[in-house]
Amino acid sequence: MQRKLRIFLAAMLTAVLLAGCGSAVAGADKIKRPAVKSSELQFAGPTNGDTIAVIETTAGKISVVLYPDKAPQACANFIGLAEKEFYNNTKFSRLEHGFCVEGGINDDGFTTTIWEGAGFAPELTDSLHHYSGALCAPVDDSGQANGAFYFMQTLPDSVDEATTAKMQEAGYRQEVMDAYAEAGGAPYLDYTDTVFGHVYDGMNVVDDIAQSAELEEPIRITGITISTFEK
Repeated sequence: MQRKLRIFLAAMLTAVLLAGCGSAVAGADKIKRPAVKSSELQFAGPTNGDTIAVIETTAGKISVVLYPDKAPQACANFIGLAEKEFYNNTKFSRLEHGFCVEGGINDDGFTTTIWEGAGFAPELTDSLHHYSGALCAPVDDSGQANGAFYFMQTLPDSVDEATTAKMQEAGYRQEVMDAYAEAGGAPYLDYTDTVFGHVYDGMNVVDDIAQSAELEEPIRITGITISTFEK
C-alpha cells in the first residue's frame, strides 16, 4: 500500500512540474494558434539552406527564418548586429499583448545599424506581410529603419470581415487575405514597415513575452545564433 502511495505521489509531482514548465511567465494565457495552410512564403517554414536566427531569451527560444533575398538590408543589419552581440542582454522594451513585442534597443534607449548608425529605407514586397509571427523592422520618424525590430503577436481572430473587405478594395491577393483571416495580423502595416523574417518555432515564447509587462525583471535576449537551416 505504501509503495503504491509513493508511486502515486511521485506521478502527481511529475505532473505538477510538467504543468509548471509550460510558460516562463506566471499567469500568461496560452494562445491557441492554428497551423496555417497557405502557399504564402511565411507559412512554408525553412528549407535546407535557408538562413535562420535562433534567439535565446530568458523566457525561452524563438527560431526565425530570414528572407535576405526579399529584404537584404534588414537581414544584413539584423545578422550583423547579432554577430557583433549588440542585442545580447537587451530587453524587450515594448510589450503590447495582442499586437507586438519589440526589442533591439538597449537600456539607454539606444539602437544602431551596421552602417555606423545610418538608417535604411523600408524594403516592401508583396511576398511578405504582417501576419502573426512576422519579424519586422519599424521605421522611425525620419522614415528610416534601424536596429529595432518587432514580432507581430496579433491574435488569430484579429483580422475581421471589415478589414478583409478593405484589403479586397485595396487589391490584395486572395491568398494573402485568406492567410490573414487564418493567422491574424496587421495588414495596415503592410508597405510601411519591413517584414524580414518569420517565427517557425517558439511562437509560444513570443506570446509569453507579450504578457510579461508585470514581471519585476524584464525578459532579455541572452544571445542570437545565425546559421543555415538543415533538416
